Amino acid sequence: MSANLTGHLSPDDPDLSPVTRAMVALRRPIIDAWMNEVRAAVPQAQELAPPIAENTLPAYFDTLAALLTPGHSARLLTDLGALASEHGGERARMTSYDATAVIHEMQIFRNVLFRELAHHGVLLDEGQRATLFAHIDATIRESANAFTVVQAALREQFVAAMAHDLRTPLSTAQMAAEMINHTSQDPNARRFADKIVASTQRIDGMTRELLDRIAFCKTGKVTLQIDHVDLAALVRDVVQSAEVFHPITLAIDAQPLEGWWCGEAIRRAVENLVNNAIKYGDREAPIQVTVSTTAERVQLMVHNQGPPIAPEDSESIFQLYRRAGKQGLAEGNGEGWGVGLPYVRRVAEAHGGSVMMSSSLEEGTAFVIDIPLDARPFAGAPTAA
Repeated sequence: MSANLTGHLSPDDPDLSPVTRAMVALRRPIIDAWMNEVRAAVPQAQELAPPIAENTLPAYFDTLAALLTPGHSARLLTDLGALASEHGGERARMTSYDATAVIHEMQIFRNVLFRELAHHGVLLDEGQRATLFAHIDATIRESANAFTVVQAALREQFVAAMAHDLRTPLSTAQMAAEMINHTSQDPNARRFADKIVASTQRIDGMTRELLDRIAFCKTGKVTLQIDHVDLAALVRDVVQSAEVFHPITLAIDAQPLEGWWCGEAIRRAVENLVNNAIKYGDREAPIQVTVSTTAERVQLMVHNQGPPIAPEDSESIFQLYRRAGKQGLAEGNGEGWGVGLPYVRRVAEAHGGSVMMSSSLEEGTAFVIDIPLDARPFAGAPTAA
């Protein structure tokens, strides 16, 4: 006797135990009863075609039944895990399920299995019941884990494709605006063209940051191109581009402020902080950008007035695709990808530094990037995934 990933054991196989043969003989009615109950209890399952609804369950059912035959192959446990993972993965790829639906339908399967076996007079001893319970519970965990992993990968693929595809129309819009700027004699038209160019450049920077953030999530550490950089000039350039959209005050301790960093990564991190301050801060109060130095280190602060970040959100805002609840609910500020702050943290940590945040209704919200003046010894430092 051998069960495999395709299932299809025969109830007439003499190598199977009587209880395994009895289970296999009931495969079709049990699976049909399960699908009927799942369609009634799980809204996402109501419109699924039968092959998609069944998924890997027939093969899983036979593999589970084979475990009740003494002397079964040890490979059955590997097959059972593979089928559970495939079930969760296919639910993520082929349905509108969420993780709760995946768990719920397998709980229904467990209930239907034991009920139908009892109804058809298939008696299980305590050891057999314990075996089925334990492996179905393991299947629920493995299916849910696989669903979560595949769903996250699909979401990243979609966002990456969207960000990549956006760059072509952005480039076209920017070139058209630059053409207007060079050919028009109307000062108002040229002024508006300048704003279009600035906006498209800003969006392009956000899409590049998004692609980089997804790439950073897939690697154990960040590799940066460390060069000699004038941080004062870099920050001033970011501020000048952003103040078209919002008033910004800038204070820099030293000009030039030279050190060793990855200029492009630092630029995008600063752009993220400034963009967040514009998006989530008080529209009437100016943003404050301050660059200061201490012994061997530099601190770059972006401060805004406006709704504070709740203490319980102080960590979640640094997680991919998560945003602080109160900021996300601020009037007109519900949009965003939830990737900017994770990128800022990864860049700071890759430079051997850190990001600190303080937020209150009275004092406003401040993010501080604290990095060494010379990041060469820390280049590619391990960072949180």
